[in-house]
Amino acid sequence: MKLGLQTNRKARIEMLPLIDIVFLVLVFFIYAMLSMAVHRGLPVILPSSSTAKIDKTTVLSVTVKADGTVFVDKKAIGLDNLTEALKRAVKGNAAAGVLLFADRNLSYQKLFKVMDCIRTAGINRISLQAEADQ
Repeated sequence: MKLGLQTNRKARIEMLPLIDIVFLVLVFFIYAMLSMAVHRGLPVILPSSSTAKIDKTTVLSVTVKADGTVFVDKKAIGLDNLTEALKRAVKGNAAAGVLLFADRNLSYQKLFKVMDCIRTAGINRISLQAEADQ
């Protein structure tokens, strides 16, 4: 009677669980990058809108708080220096745009002063940001 002795088999790495983990990590990083791209403004109480959409093709974020202080990409800028700061940041980019985060308690006149400074800087793509109604 012949006994079948087991020979040493090589260890191998199973690929299916590895592929599952790689796809899970990939989805996590994609979701993290998309959520980070949206939150470029400072925390202000945004007005609400039922048709608000996110424009992700813009370059700069301008935040105006209720007291009238202006921030460009989280750096405080005076309203009289806003046009020059935006011109330096855009540097002739024709496709440049601005995400405008304005507090809901900001006066209408101050909002238009900021918008005039943005247009004077040569930026015509202005996206007013709002929170979606729930």
